[in-house]
Amino acid sequence: MTAAPTRTGLTVVSRQALGSRLVEYTVDSAAVGGRTSLRILFPAEYTVDTHRRFPVLYLLHGGDDDYRSWTDKGEAAETTEKFPLIVVMPDARNGFYSDWEKPGRLGTPRWETYHLGELLPWIDATFRTIARREGRAAAGLSMGGFGAFSYAARHPDLFVAAASFSGVLDTNRYSWITEIAARRDGGGFGAIWGDRLTRATRWRAHNPWDLAENLRGMTLAVRTGNGMPAEREHRRPDPVEAIVYHQSVRMHRKLGTLGIGHHWHHRRGVHDWPQWIDDLRATVPLLAEALADPPSAPDPFSYTSAEPEFAVWDWTVTFSRSHREFSALSHVDREGFALTGSGTARVRTAAWYEPGLRYTVHVEDPSGTRPGTVLADREGRLSFSLRLGDRNGTAWVKIR
Repeated sequence: MTAAPTRTGLTVVSRQALGSRLVEYTVDSAAVGGRTSLRILFPAEYTVDTHRRFPVLYLLHGGDDDYRSWTDKGEAAETTEKFPLIVVMPDARNGFYSDWEKPGRLGTPRWETYHLGELLPWIDATFRTIARREGRAAAGLSMGGFGAFSYAARHPDLFVAAASFSGVLDTNRYSWITEIAARRDGGGFGAIWGDRLTRATRWRAHNPWDLAENLRGMTLAVRTGNGMPAEREHRRPDPVEAIVYHQSVRMHRKLGTLGIGHHWHHRRGVHDWPQWIDDLRATVPLLAEALADPPSAPDPFSYTSAEPEFAVWDWTVTFSRSHREFSALSHVDREGFALTGSGTARVRTAAWYEPGLRYTVHVEDPSGTRPGTVLADREGRLSFSLRLGDRNGTAWVKIR
């Protein structure tokens, strides 16, 4: 089967039913730069109640596995059988769920752009999903645990829950793990996020530990073994699981320091499928509960990013600055916000205001105090610029 490109940049190449619930798709992706595949598990009710919409669980694989792994090795079909979830299992090769900085043997894939900019909109446009934050969760193992938490932290307006099983949750530690993954996809040193020494901020811009504050308001689960074999595992201690255990502990402590509630489970165990099968079985009910009764979004909200431009919760911030650094949009509600960073920033608010009305906007930034008025556009958005200075300046904005 050959189809025309969809509006999301995907071309569906083939569809194959593998069972009563499992379907495999092959697509051409502009972001990946070629053909890639995914599997989808549909709930049993999907074909029975044709008017009902269902939440989506994005279930992400680990390194050296692929989109087939959760169904072939991880008992995903059996585990999710009784839950009203659409389970999407995309491929990511060894790409660490990121847009690559440099090309490898397979080109310069943009995995984050594919998963969130192409695949997610295609899923919502094609199937009967609950196409909003309250209807999406992400979970994954190892590299996929990184993907689930990184995606949720970088895009908190897209996901209401995230779960990591033996996840790579802090690339500030054991950073060579990602370098090994890139090499297995033909990438050289620094292929994913650049040289760690010179592009450290880009690394940290994807790192769940550095972005933990953005996870506030979600249902979160962190599960890991400690590298010591359980009684059923007749093998030696596992240094890989010991490493991700250390990273998971750091994330657990960071969330605790921030006062962000989460489900934490650690035990004896190695980096292998018997543990991850148990993890999925224990976590799917938690995710299903969060999707059935979603936690409220933070209000006011705060968001941290090191991108030169970001869009979150319907707000857009674009920086003009000499270097990449972290910035924080914080304490955001209808009456104002704070923005920390450098250079100048162009801010476009959410559509929270009355179109055509003028609002008093009082700005205090490193350049001084500037009262003024801003006209809300036809969508009810306000737009204005802020001058933050050379480094780590803060602008306080009051809107009346």
